[in-house]
Amino acid sequence: QIQLVESGGGAVQFGGSLRLSCAISGLNLDYWAIGWFRQAPGKKREGVSCIDSSDGTTDYADSVKGRFTVSRDNAKNTVYLEMNSLKSEDTAIYYCAAAFVNRRDWGTDKLDRYKYDHWGQGTQVTVSS
Repeated sequence: QIQLVESGGGAVQFGGSLRLSCAISGLNLDYWAIGWFRQAPGKKREGVSCIDSSDGTTDYADSVKGRFTVSRDNAKNTVYLEMNSLKSEDTAIYYCAAAFVNRRDWGTDKLDRYKYDHWGQGTQVTVSS
């Protein structure tokens, strides 16, 4: 059974930090990239970051570059999103998702949510000023 379970969300003040976790089961991460997405009220779900072990790359949305870091713990089959210097505009529900790296269109725009097949339930992040 494929499962992605996010945790680590919460309320934090402007400039603070949080670390989100995505615990993954039922997938071989050599063939599945893990992305982080977020959705604020009234807005579309947007890609935040991706880690792709098939080619050793990470990707970030411009809005989070230099502040967020994605990483993976192979032993725990868990992907993390370290978020620093948080701003009010980072407030959203954060989701992790899995994309099959052997799909034909995978190489471009790894933050395209339509390329992801499996999703977690989300975790709320609220940044107060």
